[in-house]
Amino acid sequence: MKIALLISGGVDSSVALRLLKEQGHQITAFYLKIWLEDELSYLGTCPWQEDLSYVQAVCDQADVPLEVVSMQQEYWDHVVAYTLAEIKAGRTPNPDVWCNKRVKFGFFLDYLSKQGQSFDKIASGHYAQILEDSGTFILKQAPDPIKDQTYFLSYLTQDQLSKIIFPIGHLTKAQVRELAQQFNLPNKERKDSQGICFLGKLKFSDFIAHYMGTKQGDLIEFETGKLLGTHDGFWFYTIGQRQGLGLAGGPWYVVAKDTVNNKVFISKSYYAAEKQRDRFVVGDCNWIIKPLLKPLQVKMRHGQRMHHCFINPLDNQRFMVKLAENDQGIAPGQFAVFYDGDICIGSGVIEVAQ
Repeated sequence: MKIALLISGGVDSSVALRLLKEQGHQITAFYLKIWLEDELSYLGTCPWQEDLSYVQAVCDQADVPLEVVSMQQEYWDHVVAYTLAEIKAGRTPNPDVWCNKRVKFGFFLDYLSKQGQSFDKIASGHYAQILEDSGTFILKQAPDPIKDQTYFLSYLTQDQLSKIIFPIGHLTKAQVRELAQQFNLPNKERKDSQGICFLGKLKFSDFIAHYMGTKQGDLIEFETGKLLGTHDGFWFYTIGQRQGLGLAGGPWYVVAKDTVNNKVFISKSYYAAEKQRDRFVVGDCNWIIKPLLKPLQVKMRHGQRMHHCFINPLDNQRFMVKLAENDQGIAPGQFAVFYDGDICIGSGVIEVAQ
């Protein structure tokens, strides 16, 4: 096949490139430049230059052509702007879900079409699997539960999934690392990147401070209303957060935020039995496969932890989700991603927890 491969400079996409090359496909590699260098350069060195040097070395070694595509404006308009708007509203955004939906498998496909470039498939180094069953495309978890990235891919449509392949989705991270050594990749020893893709090595808190600034507000004990300290802005906190509160006598957890008055409410008895947090409403749902009203599993954040749940429709796009057990980290704005076994059937945005 003729394949457009999205390459980042990391081991995963580089191994994906070599596997496709060995299978005899015709590959063109594309590096999407989304780093906000002009806006954030004072916060740290520009990571895309180091990434691109590794990308070029990997492509040269494999004799694969490389194109660098600027997606900075699209990324700002549809990922960064969304992130900032959600934070200002007191919600917890997930930029990586929107990056996959709108940029990597959205605007990039539009770019190829405008350039008159036609490819049979778009490939990337994601840890996920795509299967086809009678014309329906199924998003299946990778065998590596720690690295599985279906959470971040859950907002893709059937049309998008039909155009994508994940060459390393059937492998574990250890197997990918081993292949990187076998291929003697220039980046075979490079560590995995952490955090949000457009920030590189920058801290998310530094990014928020740049755009939101700081404003002193009250830290208040939820149960008593007692003033316990101050904070630099509610936008630095998310529901369920434990780290970074700076108070003795804990552990303390963020349980609520007053975005109008810039107050953050915290509690030591967050896990008390009477504080039931076992249901929430999701909206703006994207169903890869039509959900059946039967027991499912759900993730409220990326990671291994899943809850058993039941969902009941409220209207066309909104559902009530009832968990089999409590979860203290249900935060509005987060994506709730639903599974039927190891099949990701879709996701929705948490509107309100109950």
